[in-house]
Amino acid sequence: MDTEAEHTERDRSSAPEEGQEEGSRSTHVPDRPATPMSWGRAVFLGALTTVALLLFSAFVLQPFLIPSGSMEPTLRVGDRVLVNKLAYRFGSGPGRGDVVVFDGTGSFVQEVREENAVTALLSGAAASLGLAEPAETDFVKRVVGVGGDRVVCCDKRGRLEVNGSALDEDYLHPGDNPSEVAFDIVVPDGTLWMMGDHRSNSRDSRDHLGQPGGGMVPVDRVIGRVDWLGWPLGRLGSLAGTDAFADVRPTGAGHG
Repeated sequence: MDTEAEHTERDRSSAPEEGQEEGSRSTHVPDRPATPMSWGRAVFLGALTTVALLLFSAFVLQPFLIPSGSMEPTLRVGDRVLVNKLAYRFGSGPGRGDVVVFDGTGSFVQEVREENAVTALLSGAAASLGLAEPAETDFVKRVVGVGGDRVVCCDKRGRLEVNGSALDEDYLHPGDNPSEVAFDIVVPDGTLWMMGDHRSNSRDSRDHLGQPGGGMVPVDRVIGRVDWLGWPLGRLGSLAGTDAFADVRPTGAGHG
């Protein structure tokens, strides 16, 4: 019996075929194609993301579309700013020089126009995401006087005075006077005196002196402080501060 020939044939039958790897070949499983996301899952995730953004906007940081030029050059038409809703949540209140967004109902707007509930909901959601203009009752202005302050227009050099200290307002629109309207007011506690930086193109506290409330905005109507510019990209960053109120004496000093 030719045992050498038998061994040779066995070796050939057990050897892997040409081009195949030994061992791993038999256990190889082809990759499964990725399963596309169902429409239902996509809609659910989209709705969940929208709800999360709305909640974040409602309680933490809200985008706000600037609709007018009343705050130029600080803020321009079409700018999208980020409003810090936590700025005044932990004891501190709005300070002189802060740029804030507030609800002007009862101070700047005496009557609220009735609106379809569904339309109001959709427009409110879009505005809260910075995709549409804010409600007609929402305004953005600079805090010039806080509770107890005496704000006067104007001194011999045409400057505003707060508690007897003249302001050098570096944020004013070039060519604007601090105010063409003369006034001498004391801000009641719990309220704010608001003015736009583009004084010749801003309807602010001055325009409501003869109305109920005298143009004063209740502190509890403040939505938040404008801390950052989010758009356009060329102006992305934190909002510049001001030293205009650095020499203002404590509240109450300068009343007379």
